Amino acid sequence: MVYKKLTIGIVGLGLIGGSMARTYAAAGHKVFAAETNSKALQAAIDEQVVTGSLTRDTAALCDLILLAVYPKAAIAKLQELASAIPATTVVMDLCGTKREVCAACFAIAREHGFPFVGGHPMAGTQFSGYENSRAGLFKGAPMVLVLPEENKDALRERVEIMLAPIEFGSYAETDAEAHDRVIAFTSQLAHVVSNAYVKSPQAQIHHGFSAGSYRDLTRVAWLNEHMWCELFLENRDFLKEEIDHIITALDAYRAALIENDASTLTALLREGRIAKENADKDGDDSK
Repeated sequence: MVYKKLTIGIVGLGLIGGSMARTYAAAGHKVFAAETNSKALQAAIDEQVVTGSLTRDTAALCDLILLAVYPKAAIAKLQELASAIPATTVVMDLCGTKREVCAACFAIAREHGFPFVGGHPMAGTQFSGYENSRAGLFKGAPMVLVLPEENKDALRERVEIMLAPIEFGSYAETDAEAHDRVIAFTSQLAHVVSNAYVKSPQAQIHHGFSAGSYRDLTRVAWLNEHMWCELFLENRDFLKEEIDHIITALDAYRAALIENDASTLTALLREGRIAKENADKDGDDSK
């Protein structure tokens, strides 16, 4: 339970930032927001999701500031606001990669004397923009935290209290490099494969021939190319490794088909099934 009504600053009112804003507002907390899309900001104000603009003056009033934009924009905005942020305010990014944004923002935070935490809410949809945001988007979802070494335990407890209205289902703690290595597999590779898969000519004539497997594999092909391009390039070393792994695996299936080799193909399929069974033993990541 949150011990008081919070004042939240949010940079970016897209799917993630907009959903954060709606959830905090629905719980009775005050939200200030910075958004380059003036129509989205005005819509949030008209809907009484947002009280007003996040400026240097209002940043000084915030208990928590969330950077819900692309990594480079998050760094730039924090640099702009940093000298106005008091030591009592926690700043957290919500970016999809962590190495670049955490390295820069931890340094800015130390210079100006406020705490910074890296954050990645593990939920979303294939749609972007404030118009697709909704209260409760993150209810039950995992939240990944990258914490500074200093005062780590106390800061984590403080962050979890301030994030309580969002109703995350669990919290995991990691470092920026480990986050980016895993996310290259669990998220980024999935988006690349989905996006490449629908480039088949058959995708344009699939209607009436597709069901759940097609929908599952193609859902995230409908993506924001500008955001994912920045995230992919920032994480290009780890993402390239994962693409190399899947190309090697696909080459083995392709070779078995060319050779009409039922034994090898069966073995490959069995290996994949067992790998999935083993991967699922520690939990069900079905989202």
